[in-house]
Parts: sequence; structure tokens; C-alpha cells
Amino acid sequence: MRRREFITLLGSAAAWPIAARAQQIVTPVIGFLSGFTTNPQFVTAFRQGLGEVGYVEGRNLEIEYRWAEEGQYDRLSSAAADLVRRRVAVIFAGPIPAALAAKAATATVPIVFAIGSDPVESGLVDSLNRPGGNLTGVGFLAVALGSKRLELLRDLAPKIATVGLLVNPSNPNAEPQTKDTHAAATALGLQLNVLRANSQDGLDAAFPMMARQRTDALIVSADPFFINQRERLVALAADHGVPAIYIVREFAAAGGLMSYGSNFADAHRQAGHYAGRILKGEKPGDLPVVQSAKFELVINLKTAKALGLTVPDKLLALADEVIE
Repeated sequence: MRRREFITLLGSAAAWPIAARAQQIVTPVIGFLSGFTTNPQFVTAFRQGLGEVGYVEGRNLEIEYRWAEEGQYDRLSSAAADLVRRRVAVIFAGPIPAALAAKAATATVPIVFAIGSDPVESGLVDSLNRPGGNLTGVGFLAVALGSKRLELLRDLAPKIATVGLLVNPSNPNAEPQTKDTHAAATALGLQLNVLRANSQDGLDAAFPMMARQRTDALIVSADPFFINQRERLVALAADHGVPAIYIVREFAAAGGLMSYGSNFADAHRQAGHYAGRILKGEKPGDLPVVQSAKFELVINLKTAKALGLTVPDKLLALADEVIE
């Protein structure tokens, strides 16, 4: 062997350990399974939570996104199965339709959820403090606030006697939301009419139905499809002159009368934080379910004026934000 060839061989051999180490560095992949239509705000918040524990998408982490466009929850099961086949390290899933689809798809891949339903009653975890299994996450009480929304709506429109509750029959949380709000309506001496819609045509039909039923006001329940359709819902409520209360600020910002509920973006941030901790080696079953305590009351004064409503001073004092 000639001297030059021998030196080249030695140099190549020295590089082998470096190349081997480089091949061992695998970038983790998170599956992002959402019941919403593509929502940059929630993605940004999720990335923020990951960043709190040192993970940055495109640098030391990749994210595979799957969305249930326009409330097509039936697609979530196949999307969850696809993420499992891709061997993602962690699955984020939320709200409840996505979380249930992820749970059904795998008993081994860690899952971090963000849901408005009770995680124990929904069958996702054994307990809040010790979830067990491969799931943990964030609960933000969107479903259990129906009675509070009804009280706020009556405070703003005290003459109402009949209230409509809009639910999505495709969502597992429709029944508990209906039960909670019906009990609150009975306690307040109000009649509750339940309206069901899981499509744009269904939304368009709901408002003439309310007119026929002489419904005075509307509560829009917690559902990703309704959030995706917030501009349409707000416009329909305005066209029919119906005072309505919604579940997140985005409705009031779009011209809705009032919203009361948890901060969905912050719940996604907390879920991102948990996903990062799991990537670092913690087990989901050992991480207690976080109960989000951030609630926001937002009132749109311009919409109240258009509906001929005067916002009481006590509501203005309670509001986290007043849109003028």
C-alpha cells in the first residue's frame, strides 16, 4: 500500500466514530392532532410551551400537524392512526374528539391533551393527580361553565324568558353541556330550547328555528366547529337580533356580544410544556392533569348598543376586556 493511500485510510477511520454519532442524533417528532381548523394562534402557544423546556420546531424538533377541517371529527381516527404509524414521540390531542381518537389509536405513545371536558368522566385518565397510562394534559372547564354563561347573559338581558343552547351532536360533550345548562335554566326559571348543528347548513337553519320558538337569547356551547365558524355565527346572531354569549374571546373580537370561558391559547401553551417534559424523559402517567384557572369575560359594547342593550356597571367591572 502506498503512503498516500494509507494516510487517506487512517483519516477515514478516524471519521467513523463522528459519523456514527451523527447518525445517532435523531430529531424527535410530535404529532399535533386538533379538532380545530388550522389555527395559527394555538400553534404559536403550543410552540411557546415547548420553548419553555428547550424545544424549538425546525431546530431540535419536528411537528406533524393534523386538523379536523370544518368539524369533520370522523377523520380524526384515521389521522391519529397515521401519526402512530409514523412513530411520533408524543401526540398532542385536543379538544375532546381528538383526545378520544388519540387514546383509541395507541396505548403506548405518550398523549398530551387539552380539553374542556372532565378528563376522568371522559375516560381519558384514572385520576387527575395520578393519570396512569399514557395520557395526561390540561383541562380548561369549557363544558362546565354553561350555568355561569346563562347567569351572565341574563344579567345583560334581564327580560329574557326563553334561551337557546346551540350544541354539536357530533361532539361527545354535547350531552353534559346540555344537562348542565338545563339545570341552570330551571334554577333561574328560564325555558331552554336545544338546537343542534354540525354543518354550515345546520347553523343557517338554527336561527329561523329560534325565531319560530320565540327564543330570546342564545348560548353557543363549547365546540371546535363553532369556533371555526365564529364569524358566521356572529353574523347570523346580528342579522336575527339575538343576544348571544360564546365560549372564547375570539367571538367577541369578531363582533359577538359577550364571551366567557377559559383561555384556549394558554391551555395549548401548557400542553406544549408538558409535551416537552415528556420528550425529556418524564412519564405522562406521573404528570398530574393541569386545571387551567384562566377565565376571561369579554364584552363588546358596540354590539350591545346595536341590540339595544345597556351593559350594567357590575358586568363592566367584572369584565377582563371591554371592546368599544
